[in-house]
Formats: sequence, structure tokens, C-alpha cells
Amino acid sequence: MLEHLGRTIQEERLPAPDYGALAEKFRSIVGSEGVSAGGADRLATCRDYWPMGTLWFLEGKAPALPDLVVWPRSSSEVAAVLKLAAENNIPVTPYGEGSGALGGAVPLQGGIALDMKRMNRVLKLDRDNLMVTVEPGLNGSRYEEYLNRHGYTGGHFPQSLRCSTVGGWVACRAAGTFSTRYGKIEDMVVSLEAVLPDGKVIRGRKLPRTSTGPRVDHLFIGSEGTLGVITAITLRIWPYPEKRIYCSYTFETIERALEAIRRLVQAGARPAVVRLYDPAETAHHFPDCEAAAGRVILVLLFEGDAGIIAAEEQLAAKLAREEGGLAAGPEPVEHWLETRFNVGLASKLFRQGAVVDTIEVSTNWTNAAPLYHAMQKAILAVEGTALASGHYSHVYPEGAALYLTLVGFPAGDKREYYRRLWGAAMESCLSLGGAISHHHGVGLHRGLWMAQEHGKALEALRMIKEALDPQGIMNPGKLGLGEVKKWPE
Repeated sequence: MLEHLGRTIQEERLPAPDYGALAEKFRSIVGSEGVSAGGADRLATCRDYWPMGTLWFLEGKAPALPDLVVWPRSSSEVAAVLKLAAENNIPVTPYGEGSGALGGAVPLQGGIALDMKRMNRVLKLDRDNLMVTVEPGLNGSRYEEYLNRHGYTGGHFPQSLRCSTVGGWVACRAAGTFSTRYGKIEDMVVSLEAVLPDGKVIRGRKLPRTSTGPRVDHLFIGSEGTLGVITAITLRIWPYPEKRIYCSYTFETIERALEAIRRLVQAGARPAVVRLYDPAETAHHFPDCEAAAGRVILVLLFEGDAGIIAAEEQLAAKLAREEGGLAAGPEPVEHWLETRFNVGLASKLFRQGAVVDTIEVSTNWTNAAPLYHAMQKAILAVEGTALASGHYSHVYPEGAALYLTLVGFPAGDKREYYRRLWGAAMESCLSLGGAISHHHGVGLHRGLWMAQEHGKALEALRMIKEALDPQGIMNPGKLGLGEVKKWPE
């Protein structure tokens, strides 16, 4: 079925194993229905939402294809699969629901796509200690629904909530839109169970804090499948919030709005949602808000104990007024809640020939506004770019995350345009000391700038990779840890 399908960046791994014979061995581990060499299954697990992968698919091409898809049901099955893969030098690419945006799920050297969706159970709800232990293939929306039914929240609401897994969140150090109140995923993880490339299983302790050396299980947070496979996750949870307060303010400039936000969070307030939109995104997302015309809008949502959030809302109102903010009421927040998972516009633009992408970076407060202006200028300078708008969507006492939306209609080769677009964005970010990713992770594409991001620390990370995965079978080419041949050409 797939013999003639173009594979744009797939790399050979020699010697090539006999996957027909190996399929039977994998079936002896996971069962006859747990292994597939079918074309539909291989296509379904060969990519994520990386825009280049989407563009290639629209051209009838795939970035790369796994040779087999394997669905394990337990950590013991994962261990046996990895042991057999290591014995036969077979690459393994863990796969959740493919919601990543940077090619992290592309099986660059073929091999096995290890689809984790059958490991989707809640293993334990610990009410006394406010923890829950789940398997990595649990869908994000079902995770939150389970907790809500029992009177809790996980506090993690990425835009991909309905099409991502808890394991995927951990693997790329994800952030949800309520992160200022609840933290990023690394703030929620208590402990992990993971399988090393040789089949050994490690388990972290389910304790609030330890001082017994580096936490080996926490190495897997953000590892993107390059060090092994996460098979169970224990996370912090919270009682379902007693009350919510919605409010919004408009400002003349991004700078004045950012100053109000900085003062708010540095005073100790923790709104669940803090979103500041630039003029273009304000006009696009809130066209019916008269108070926002020609201005920028700040959306705030407070939730939790009624007394605490009332005080936080009063402080927000005071600081907004002091920075020239005008109250715009709860309606913009309600509108945001209703539309926050709507990503349909990107699909329409792709079909019209556009290149569409998002880039999220982080910086401290000193550079929060300068980074926005510098990156927007650099991106718009790339010929073919039609839009570079932005918003700030995660804030902390130390700084904020900037999220840019890009739309281009290049006249020439889209792959070359995409590389120039990202090059301009990453170089401008690095020149101002920003981090090249806040929550989307690295995957395949951002690996091109990992040496600039980490310096000599990347060599230390490569040493850890070499120690745990000497054959390099785990998700080859990702995190900038191994050589990638065809994509950088």
C-alpha cells in the first residue's frame, strides 16, 4: 500500500532487520492484535501537527514511516518490547495522540511506533494526599473529567486537551492555560515510572519533596521519548474550585499591560488565567468588545477559595487602573472560554496554500516587551510573511511566555521559507536571551538550535543519553541529541 509513498526525511538504519519475523516475536509479547504492519496504522502514527509534516501530507508525502505499530498494555509489556528492540537494534518512537507541533513523533529511522493509547487507566486516586496515578496514554480531557467527577481538578488545560495524553504532557514539559495558578506539568509531577531502553523499570517515590540526590525519574520530564518510555505518572491534584471570577482590562500599550501583570504576580496573586493579546489578536479574538477597539486586552480568570480570589481581583483592578487600564467586564473571558479550543482556522489556511505555525518562547520581565517587538520585526522581514501576531499566555514572578502566531504565503519553496521563518524567530529570541521554547518542546525541528540554547550543557545531556541508550534506539534525531541528516539540508 505504501511502497510508492514519498518519505521526505526518512533516514536508513543499517543493518535493516526482518520486520516480518520480528512482528511475530512482538505479537508474543503484546498479543496478536497488538502489532500492525498495515498501511493505515503506519500512516496514523508517522507524524504529529508539525506544519512541515502537514504540508507534506497535503502533497501526498509522509516525513517518515514506522515499519511496525505496537500497542502495549502494561509496563511489563513495554519492558519486553524495548528489550527485544534493543537486541535487534530497532528504533522505537513513543506515540501518544500526535498533538505535538515540532515533529517529535516522526519515526525518523522507521522501526516501531510504540502507541501508548491502550495504557489509559487511572491506577489510584489518593484523596488524603491529593495525588492521582495514571497511565501515560490517558486522554487529557478524560483525565480532567475523571477528576471532576470525584471533586478535583488537575489544573492542566492545554489547547490540545481533547487530543493529547498525560504522558505526552510530561514528555514535552507542557503547560496548560491555567498555569499561573497551578504550574506547568513539571510542577504537577510527583513521580514517574519509566522503562529504560534495555528493559529495566525504574520507579520514583510518591513523596512531596526529597533531598536524596538527583531524581532519576524526573529526568524523563521533557525527555520526549529519547531516554526510555514513561509508563505511569503520579501527579498533584486540587479540590475543585469553590468559585470563579472573570475580569478583563484594555490598555493603550503592551508595555503598560505587562507592567500591571508583573506587579500583580510579584505581589503574590495567582490568577488561573492571564492572557494579554497584542492589537492584531485583540481585534481578531474580541471584535465585539468596544472597550478594546484600537487597544490591547488583558483577560484574567481567578478561581479557588472565594475570599482569596476576591482579594486577588481587587488588587488586579487597582493595578490595572494605575497603569491606565479600562475595565472591559467578564464578557471577554466568557468568550475566551467558549472558543479556547477552536483551531479550525489553521486548517482552512493550510488548504488555501498558507504556511501557518506558532512559536512560544519565554523570557524575564526585563525583556518581555522588547522580545515581542524584536521577534515580530524579524519574522515580518522574511519575504512571504503576512502576519506575526502575539499574546502572553503564561506568567510567573520571574517573567512570561510569549506566543506568536505566524501566517505566510511564500512564492517559492515552502520548506525553504519555513526554515528562514524559524531561523529569523530563533535568532532574534536567542539574541535577547530568551528561551527557544516554553511548552511545545523541541521535537525534531527545534533541535537545530539546541546547541545555542544550552551551550556545553547539551554535551552533558548527550552523555546521559549515551549512558542510558548506547545504541541510540529511542526516538532518534530528537532534542538535538543525535545527528539529523536530511531535514537540515
